[in-house]
Amino acid sequence: MGSITLQKVSKVFGEAKVIPSIDLDIKDGEFVVFVGPSGCGKSTLLRLIAGLEDVSGGKIVIDGRDATEKAPSERGLAMVFQSYALYPHMSVRNNIAFPLKMAGVDKAEIDRKVTDAARVLNLTDYLERKPRQLSGGQRQRVAIGRAIVRQPSAFLFDEPLSNLDAALRVNMRLEISELHQQLKTTMVYVTHDQVEAMTMADKIVVLNRGNIEQVGSPLELYSRPRNLFVAGFIGSPKMNFITGQHAAALNAHTIGVRPEHLTISTTEGLWKGEASVTEHLGSDTFIHVRTEVAGLLTVRVLGDTGIRAGETVYLTPDPARIHRFNEKGVAK
Repeated sequence: MGSITLQKVSKVFGEAKVIPSIDLDIKDGEFVVFVGPSGCGKSTLLRLIAGLEDVSGGKIVIDGRDATEKAPSERGLAMVFQSYALYPHMSVRNNIAFPLKMAGVDKAEIDRKVTDAARVLNLTDYLERKPRQLSGGQRQRVAIGRAIVRQPSAFLFDEPLSNLDAALRVNMRLEISELHQQLKTTMVYVTHDQVEAMTMADKIVVLNRGNIEQVGSPLELYSRPRNLFVAGFIGSPKMNFITGQHAAALNAHTIGVRPEHLTISTTEGLWKGEASVTEHLGSDTFIHVRTEVAGLLTVRVLGDTGIRAGETVYLTPDPARIHRFNEKGVAK
């Protein structure tokens, strides 16, 4: 079991309300990602669940039992931090085995669990190496292995990929997702990278200033953002926003159109503009267009394009993909 329920959980540091009040249900076996800008409270919320911070109010229930006042070691959770926190003088085998040795588990059981964890994480050939002999991705897998052997009811990941380069981040995203499929254990994952959130999560929790803006599947948040904040945070490149007469004509204070839902033409279209910067990524091209209706808008097209900077272009939004928001920034 690995269900986690937050009931009106709050956290105050001095006079600062970091988390005013949060209610959240995490089901057994879910992969839930907390995402939001720096300072939104996502890591604090994870530390409250782990017991590394005391709650200022509310209740944390783990597997149906009140864990609000329980020590971290009594919550049945395992946390993987941004820093690997490996013992440099110990082998991979001993790093993974360390929490079991501290718990007094017998040697035969330790050997079995370490062997199983190493097999799952493709670390079998590295068990006798020291951390300094490993790549960043391998060190992160060792840290995960140390968590796996404890057989927790849930894993808590605090930006575990932040120290890796771009290629390793992609590989580790896949490995952690595959690990979740194998173990079928609840995972709660914190990141500021919405691409990680979109590609890994069963359920995304979007946080802003300590409040939950929206909870839903990646496609729900992409297709039906609840407000301007979520609409602008989820999706890469970010959604284009337009106010004024063009929004008013569609009975909205603000309209939003994702870059992939704009078509671009050199001959005709709804909004006239001038191509500014073109970013060629191979599979996609991002064209930034200066328009009279809304300043700089971004268009995403598949493959390459012949449009160059300074060229006059015309943009047309897909009418079925226009998002409408009222004067309070709430989706209509």
